[in-house]
Amino acid sequence: MELRYRATVEYDGSDFLGFQYQARGRTVQGEIEKAIEKVTQQKVRIVGAGRTDAGVHALGQVIAFNVAWRHSAQDLQRALNAVLPIDVALRDCRVASFDFHPRYDALWRQYRYVVWNAAVRSPLWQRYAYHVPEPLDVAAMQKASQYLIGCHDFAAFGKAPRGSNTVRRVLQAEWIIEGKRLTFEITADAFLRHMVRRIVGTLLQIGRGRRAPEEMALLVQRKVEWLCGPLAPAQGLYLVKIGYAD
Repeated sequence: MELRYRATVEYDGSDFLGFQYQARGRTVQGEIEKAIEKVTQQKVRIVGAGRTDAGVHALGQVIAFNVAWRHSAQDLQRALNAVLPIDVALRDCRVASFDFHPRYDALWRQYRYVVWNAAVRSPLWQRYAYHVPEPLDVAAMQKASQYLIGCHDFAAFGKAPRGSNTVRRVLQAEWIIEGKRLTFEITADAFLRHMVRRIVGTLLQIGRGRRAPEEMALLVQRKVEWLCGPLAPAQGLYLVKIGYAD
């Protein structure tokens, strides 16, 4: 009997062209679908909560798919992890209702961006953080981050994945200092395409002293869109967690 399964996926996005399946090139979706076919002898199309770009990592991507499987969900998880490549793994797997949709049922999403702030680059972090050699004013970046919290029009930072609504509600935005590693965490009801990376690019300009923290308030009011910073590199970005009613 066919059931719907829900799984949390972790992956190193360094060697992928992104999450979404492409006719040519390696994708997270493509690797998972190949693994499911190998284990169950059934071709399926999985649905993901978000379409991360090339080079972006995930700790808590959520997927769903329908398949006929005679054993437990835990057995399915173990079987898929046994054949998945080393840079992808299912952290959990369980039976879900047939109407569960990873994207549309999500209440909030959390992203993390990691900056390696040191004069000398770190070979161990080069695939997982953005190296910024010059000193950063983290207090100014923290102050600017607070202007993001609340319901605002974030059109200056990205485009809507569908439709034209660019208003989002940000629940959390803060920097965490761990030695040379600076981590920006942001939680919102939803995100625009490239929104987090452009926010980080703007915050780093503020940290470098090229922008005042108060200019972030003008950006979310769509008064000075030209002040928006550049897109931060993909390798520092992680999809951390997605929240649902259950």
